[in-house]
Amino acid sequence: MYVAYLATTLLAAALTGSAAVANLIGHDYPKAQADKVHVDHKWILPFGLLLGAGSIGLLAGLAVPPLGVLAATGLVLYFLLALTAHLRVHDHSLAPWALYFTTCAAALVTTIAYR
Repeated sequence: MYVAYLATTLLAAALTGSAAVANLIGHDYPKAQADKVHVDHKWILPFGLLLGAGSIGLLAGLAVPPLGVLAATGLVLYFLLALTAHLRVHDHSLAPWALYFTTCAAALVTTIAYR
């Protein structure tokens, strides 16, 4: 069980960390997604900070388990809200969303199950 917990946590932290960096450096992909769901570009930086905090929280959860649970829960909620934003504008290209959501949900489940 520990291997699954560690693997999902590290994968979720890496994926959300890379998404955070993309948001924080002003990469074109987050801008295109924001345009697609009609979100002002001023929100890209705060979203990047949230993703970065979630990624760091997942890693901190390896030492302090309640932080990992909180971080994973926050990321799952973040991606559920992202889903509603995409569905609101009838955007059904959800493969990237599914990857991030599934990984964060797996990290949440394995963190709770392991602890």
